[in-house]
Amino acid sequence: MTTAPLLRGISSMATRQVLAELTAAYAASAAGAGVVQIESVGGVDAARRVAAGEAFDVVILASDAIDKLMAAGHLLPGSKVDWVHSGVAVAVPAGATLPDISTEDAVRNAVLAAPSISLSTGPSGVALAQLFERWGIAGQIAPRMVQAPPGVPVGSLVARGEVALGFQQLSELLHVPGIEIVGPLPPAIQITTTFSAGVGVHSQQVDAARSLLAYLSSPAAADAKRKQGMEPA
Repeated sequence: MTTAPLLRGISSMATRQVLAELTAAYAASAAGAGVVQIESVGGVDAARRVAAGEAFDVVILASDAIDKLMAAGHLLPGSKVDWVHSGVAVAVPAGATLPDISTEDAVRNAVLAAPSISLSTGPSGVALAQLFERWGIAGQIAPRMVQAPPGVPVGSLVARGEVALGFQQLSELLHVPGIEIVGPLPPAIQITTTFSAGVGVHSQQVDAARSLLAYLSSPAAADAKRKQGMEPA
């Protein structure tokens, strides 16, 4: 009897919930080509580990991070698959008054009024910091910014009352107790991160890894993505 291969992967924290559901479904499906273990960590840390030569069968990160790792020879050429889009939402502590975030001006006013603000260390946080610069308020709010450590959800800081206004991808806020999700950013300033995947250059199970990535981007995975606040790519 042939033992099913163990596929080892690494991802950023933003996709950990949907990956847990989809990898379990994949393993149970007819397409399943092995047991999948995905380690979810801060995206910066994940990219650093892959770049340092740690062996993974699949790597699942923001699209630009996948591009950089592929260009540097850490992922197999041509193995990149875009599989999900993720937008940013706003959260406050449970029981707090919900700010108006219906327009760009309303979000700017909410940020200026908040006693403390937190962003993620991922792509969405970088984009929000650039937005605050464009608004001309970055210096004004700098003393009130609370940086979430890599791998620590902004929502957990909001839930503990350490942050009054938190911005993070909706998928990372959905399951955090003790917070109230105000809603997504308005379309004019919504920040959408595309998450992609690639096969690690050190993988000894390339076919099985490609099979997993094909499943993640297939129509069969669409409902799980939407349930976790994301959209199929």
